[in-house]
Amino acid sequence: MLLSLALALVFATLATARAADAAAAAASAPVASAGWVTAYAVFGEPKYPSGFDHFDYVDPAAPKGGTLHLRNPDRRTSFDKFNYFTVKGSAPAGMGIFMLETLTVRSADEPRTMYGLLAQEMRVEPDKSAITFRLNPNAHFSNGDPVTAEDVKYSFDSLAGKYASPSYSSGLASVKRAVVLDARTIRFDLIDKTSDTLFTVGGLFVFSHKWGLQPDGTHTRFDQLVWQKPIASGPYTIGVAEPDRGIEFVRDPHYWGRHLGVRRGFFNFDRVVYRFFLDEDVATEAFKAGDFDITKVYSARNWVRQYRGAKWNDGRIIKRVIQLGTGQGLQSYELNLRRPIFQDIRVRQALGLTFDFDTLNRYKLYKRASSVFNNSPFAAQGLPSPGELKLLEPYRKELPPAVFGPPFVAPGTGGDPRALRRNLLQARALLEAAGWHIAADGRLRNAKGEAFDFEYLAPGDSKDNAGLAAWQHNFRKLGIEMNIRNVDFALYQRRLNDYDFDMVTIVEPSFTLPSPGDYLQLYGSASADQKGNGNYRGVKSAAVDHVLAAMSNATTLQDFRDACRALDRIVMWSYWQVPELYSNTELISYWNKFDMPAHQPPYFTTDLAPDVDSQLPWPITTWWIKPGPLPRP
Repeated sequence: MLLSLALALVFATLATARAADAAAAAASAPVASAGWVTAYAVFGEPKYPSGFDHFDYVDPAAPKGGTLHLRNPDRRTSFDKFNYFTVKGSAPAGMGIFMLETLTVRSADEPRTMYGLLAQEMRVEPDKSAITFRLNPNAHFSNGDPVTAEDVKYSFDSLAGKYASPSYSSGLASVKRAVVLDARTIRFDLIDKTSDTLFTVGGLFVFSHKWGLQPDGTHTRFDQLVWQKPIASGPYTIGVAEPDRGIEFVRDPHYWGRHLGVRRGFFNFDRVVYRFFLDEDVATEAFKAGDFDITKVYSARNWVRQYRGAKWNDGRIIKRVIQLGTGQGLQSYELNLRRPIFQDIRVRQALGLTFDFDTLNRYKLYKRASSVFNNSPFAAQGLPSPGELKLLEPYRKELPPAVFGPPFVAPGTGGDPRALRRNLLQARALLEAAGWHIAADGRLRNAKGEAFDFEYLAPGDSKDNAGLAAWQHNFRKLGIEMNIRNVDFALYQRRLNDYDFDMVTIVEPSFTLPSPGDYLQLYGSASADQKGNGNYRGVKSAAVDHVLAAMSNATTLQDFRDACRALDRIVMWSYWQVPELYSNTELISYWNKFDMPAHQPPYFTTDLAPDVDSQLPWPITTWWIKPGPLPRP
C-alpha cells in the first residue's frame, strides 16, 4: 500500500532537498516548549514516569559477562547479506535484536506504550497529524558519530523507498514526509492520523547516512547494499560471521545507551553466538549435547517425547511452560470466499463441524481458538453491550442472527467418537439444506452434478499432514474430497499473494493491544481485491468496514473494546474460517546456567527478530550467566 519515497542518489542534491524541507516547515513547526513527553500510550497514561530507573521485568544489577549460544530461530539456515531491510536474500538472525535500534521501544508489561530510546522526547499533535522526535544528545553509532536528524531522515527515506522490503515500506506509506527541523529534531507528517502510524514511526530502525556512502558523496543503491555492515547504534557489533554456519555479536564497550531506563538491566552477555542447524531433529540432539543454551519448542509431540531424559531429571536442563498475557491472533483454516463453493454460510458451518480438534490435541498443550482476539479482554463476552449494539444494529439484516447472541464457541467432541458422529450428521443436514446431496457414486454433488472437491494449500515443509489425513477421513464420510497440495515456499507465497487457493492456514498477529491497521488488511473490503494484501478470505462486508473504522477512531478504551468485540462476533459467526488453535504459553527449555529477573513480563517471546509489532525477546535480552560452576553437557 506504499507510495514510495525515492532515495536520492546524489548526496549534495539530497542535502539541498532536506534543507528546503526544513525551511518550508519552519513556520509551522510545533512550539518546542509544550507537549513534549518521554512516553506515549494509546489509551491512558504510561506506567513508567519520565526519568524512571528501569523496567520492572529486568534486574538493573544483573552482572555482565559470558557467552549466550543460540540456534537459528526460524527457517534461515544461512545468510547472504548484512542488509536487514531488503527483499532479496537473507540477513543473519539477531540483527534486529542486538545491533539495530529504533526511535522508541515498547514496554512489555502494559498494552501498547512506547518509550524514547534514540528519541529523548516526542511530541504528538492532538489530531495525530504529526509526531516530532527530539534525539538523545548522547546517542551515537558504533563508529562514534552522533545520531542526528539527518540520519533518521536517511533511514526513513531508505526504508520507505522502492528498494526496501514491503514489510517496512508498506507501513511507512502512512507517512507523508519526514522534515528535519534541526540537528536533533525531526517531524513526521502523517497521512493516516492513527495510533498505528505513530507506533510505526516510533519503531523506525535508524542507521547512519554513511552506510553505503561513496567517496564522491553518492550512495550505493539501497538494495545493492549487501555485505557492508550497517553502521548502527545498538549494544552489539558483528564479530565473526560465517554465512553457512552462524554469526557472533560482540558487546560494544562504548554503547551509548547502557545507563538509560529503557536499557538498564538488558544485554548482559559479552557475546551472543547463533549457529545454524538444517534439521529440527539435528537441532534437538545438538541442544541435548549443549551446543546451544535456550530453545523454544513449537511441537507438542517433541515437547512431550524429545525434551526429557537424564539431563532433565538431574536438573542440568530445565523445562518450563510459561504463561503469557499476550493476546493470541486467530489461527485458522481460511476459506477463500472468492470460490463459489464457499459462498453459502451453511456450507462453511458444515465444514467446521467436521474438524475434530479435541482428538488431534492429544497432548492438551493447545487451546481451541474461538475468537479473533484469544487470550485477551477484546474477545466477545456475554451478550453484546450497548456500545457493541450501536455498531451492529444498522447492519442487522445482513448479519447472521447469532451475532446478536452469546459469543461463538467452536464445536468440539471432547475426543468422543459419538460426539463427532453427531457433528457430522448436523453437517450433512446443513449441506443438504444448501443443495448438496450424496449421489449414487457416494460423492457429494450439487444440482449441476458438480462434486464437492477443494484443495488445501500448504508450503512444502508442512508437517501437519497426519492431522489433515484425519480430517480428510471425516470429509469423505460426507462425500467431500479435500486434496492436500504441498508446494515449495516461493510458489506458496506467490499463490497467497494472488489469492489463488481454496483453503490455507493463516496465523493472525499476536498483540498487547489489537492494531486496527492489521485488521484493515485482514478484513477490510478495500484489501480484498488488492493482490499481495492480507484479506485472504476475500471478506467484503459493510458491517466489518464500519466496525474497523470504529476501532481506528476510538478515543477511549471502552469504545475500542466494544469495536473489537463487535468485529469478533461478526467474523466468528460468519464462518469465514475453520478455527484451529492458540497457545497462551511459551514452551522453553534451557541449560541450567542462567539467573533471571524476579518479575516476568506478560508480553514476551523467547527469540525472534523483532519488527514493529513483535514482543520483547525476554530471556535472551534480560537473563544472565549465574555465578559458580556451570552444568556439564
